[in-house]
Amino acid sequence: MLGRLIYRTAFPRTDLRVVSHGVIVSPQLAVGSHVSFIRYADNTIMTMGELAVTETELHRVTGALQSHGIEQTAIHNHLLAHTPRLVWIHTHGHGPDALTLARGLRAAFACTGTPPAKSSTTPPQKLKLDTAGIDAALGTAGTVYGSVYKSVFRRRETITDGSYILPPGSGATTALSFQPVGGGRAAVSGDFAVLAGEAQDVLDALQRGGIGIVELHNHGLVDTPRMFFIHVWAVGDAVKIARALRRAVAATNAAPAGGAEGGE
Repeated sequence: MLGRLIYRTAFPRTDLRVVSHGVIVSPQLAVGSHVSFIRYADNTIMTMGELAVTETELHRVTGALQSHGIEQTAIHNHLLAHTPRLVWIHTHGHGPDALTLARGLRAAFACTGTPPAKSSTTPPQKLKLDTAGIDAALGTAGTVYGSVYKSVFRRRETITDGSYILPPGSGATTALSFQPVGGGRAAVSGDFAVLAGEAQDVLDALQRGGIGIVELHNHGLVDTPRMFFIHVWAVGDAVKIARALRRAVAATNAAPAGGAEGGE
């Protein structure tokens, strides 16, 4: 069954000052939470999301999610060698009432220091990056998202969760974010959506390109085809990194999304 409406809200962890490998990591690069709500034709509501929590918040958050019927489908890392230590929780829930699901998620957020979500009318800032060079290297136009430049690729397959089709961009995207650190260099964080048969080719391309591999894991439990995600990290010349990432993207069945519309 195809989703007909999707609503997404981001919750940047602006309360935290996270440092990884000497880089102050912006909330838009890798220190944020997000939740999405999808309404289907039978009026079922599905929520999918990812919560960035500190290690000290982790057990309280999982307890709140469990007590409100929200599933955890992955608990993993986006960063290595960072302080304070963070963990990312993928969430999944469904039911007839969006408010009940939202209240469960709010109870989980209340166990953290996450500030309330805010809508922004601030125009995109000018980033000190060769964005045209990044676009040329990746073969797609990215988008300024806060303090980062983001490029997104969608899987070409139809992805289902049980009997429900996930709308494009909601369950299987490769998202790559570039945070300027000066001199045309960037800190890059992202994840690749891959099938099992693609994983080793992507890992090989990343390794050959000097891209750090952070994690290989799942985001869902009953998705078809079965998806895995490879989280990456790199710091260096932004365009050079983009060229290396392009070779890894080419090992997957993905196409440019035409704009940065999310990421898992």
